[in-house]
Amino acid sequence: MKQNLPMTLNRNVLVQYKLLLTLLFALVISACSSTPSAQQGLSDPKDPFEAINRPFWTFTWDYADKYVLKPASQGYVKYMPTPLRTGVYNMALNLNEPSTIINHLLQAKFSDAAKSTGRFVLNSTIGLLGFFDPADDFGWSRQQEEFGEVLGSYGVGDGPYLMVPALGPSSVREEVGDYVDRYYWPLAIIDFWPNLLRAGIIGMETRAAFADQEAILKDSIDPYEFVKNAYFQNMRYKVYDGNPPIEVDASEEEDIDAYLEELDGLEIE
Repeated sequence: MKQNLPMTLNRNVLVQYKLLLTLLFALVISACSSTPSAQQGLSDPKDPFEAINRPFWTFTWDYADKYVLKPASQGYVKYMPTPLRTGVYNMALNLNEPSTIINHLLQAKFSDAAKSTGRFVLNSTIGLLGFFDPADDFGWSRQQEEFGEVLGSYGVGDGPYLMVPALGPSSVREEVGDYVDRYYWPLAIIDFWPNLLRAGIIGMETRAAFADQEAILKDSIDPYEFVKNAYFQNMRYKVYDGNPPIEVDASEEEDIDAYLEELDGLEIE
């Protein structure tokens, strides 16, 4: 038991880091409770921790990304041969397939679960532990499903918005989902350093993919609000599998009803 304990602790370092930050947000609530009600009324209900989220965003974008994340991603893309890049990225994502299978089943998406099962078996064997993606040639494209999306499909709201330093936007629901996903096999049995390498590969590829949209963020009036709104739209898109229902707020719905009533009352001459 004692020999396995350090490995268990190492596997959970990243989880504990994000949990501690979440607890920090919760503790700050009491400090924010003295804020005047008028000022509270102007705040975004999805972002009750904006007072600390914004400094975390400044640190993430102006420092962590500028001096560490972006240069590392650019160097990775420049010097890593494309076939090798694609292969190791495929391997990193292949480890998510078992959690995707379970999360599909939890939403009764049996067809998607079968495809993900086929992907994992085929890519882990013929595809050499996921380095190659022969399943894609069979039409079994990757459809990553997270437990946070499962909660969303059950009607659980996003919860407060969180800006995790150096890691980017998140929410309470996503943090809970990520925590659960990390305890699915095989992620639960991967040691700290391989898991850190996997997270780094995914992170650099994610940052590289963002490069094309970077100009849009820089040109936005409020980059913080832009990222937050984009995050919630993306989460909603994922929960509804790319087909989110159209939302109309109460005031807009009242205006539409009033307009329709006026049309009904018009007399055609």
